[in-house]
Amino acid sequence: MSSFTRRLGIEHPLVQAPMAGSTTPALAAAVSGAGGLGSLGAGYLEPQAILDQAAQVRAATDRPFAINLFVLPDDFTPDMAAVERARGLLDALMEREGLDARTALPARWAPRFSDQFAALCEARPAAASFTFDLISPAQVRELKQRGIAVVGNATSVAEARAWAELGADAVCAQGAEAGGHRGSFLHAPEEAMVGLFALLPLIARAVEIPVIAAGGIMDGRGMLAAEVLGAAASQLGTAFLACPESAAAPAWKRDLPNVEEHRVVTIRSFSGRAARGLRNHYVVAMEAEADRLPPYPVLNALTAPLRRAAAQAGRGDLLSEWCGQAAAMARTLPAAELVAVLMDEYETAARALC
Repeated sequence: MSSFTRRLGIEHPLVQAPMAGSTTPALAAAVSGAGGLGSLGAGYLEPQAILDQAAQVRAATDRPFAINLFVLPDDFTPDMAAVERARGLLDALMEREGLDARTALPARWAPRFSDQFAALCEARPAAASFTFDLISPAQVRELKQRGIAVVGNATSVAEARAWAELGADAVCAQGAEAGGHRGSFLHAPEEAMVGLFALLPLIARAVEIPVIAAGGIMDGRGMLAAEVLGAAASQLGTAFLACPESAAAPAWKRDLPNVEEHRVVTIRSFSGRAARGLRNHYVVAMEAEADRLPPYPVLNALTAPLRRAAAQAGRGDLLSEWCGQAAAMARTLPAAELVAVLMDEYETAARALC
């Protein structure tokens, strides 16, 4: 048992990735109940929703769980000319594709991070993980005073060192293979696309805190390989997308077994921030405009009506189909059963090395 698993009181060196928009209290509770660390991806949630979902996890299990937030400014002042241009492009695309939806200006572009952070502190999960930037030293102290372990996301050695120097309890090494948003904050995302099995030993050598491996790990063999390279635990996201407890759209789940690894690319046109997912019809249609669209979270809010309408219509080709490089290895199993299968694979692989 590693220092990370002992610190959190979990049985297995397995973290379910906090996939905002796809994780549910049922998924987090099932993984935690099976001995891993379930996670709520709360980046899109208002404070009361964070509290409500944490309460639902606790009602389903007494085991430790984590909550993840996106570190963002509290307020945004977008370029409204760029906003209106993006609305025109998106509305025209929805009309061409026969979707009965159009863009709208939201009351807020995203929840206020300071309010989300206060709700997280009140919820008191076993661990809090953060991506997109560092939190403040005062926020680290507040979490630790409440007994909440701090986990920071890093896409480079420099970012891992920054989290370690801040006082994080662990760092999650996000390899280029990982699905979803890139967590880079000291580099442009394109400059920090390092493969996990190159990044992992570099980070493990550079910091003294536990390292969690994330990116392209889909089975127990991958978990063991990450451990050999210095990981205290592995974080799996795409592996849990096909579970019935996942909130991923049915069309997205249907597409997972057929994802070709060379079509998992870096995409900005859905949210305005670099993210890894399937190069589908929407991505191709918007490629020429991607660099001129508003940044996150403005574009993410503008594409929300499109994504909702596409999900309702069963149009996976118009969804933000975030996934890791080995998405085709996803298995349609209940989350607790998948944890058991992963750990059996891990133990089998470990015995084979003896």
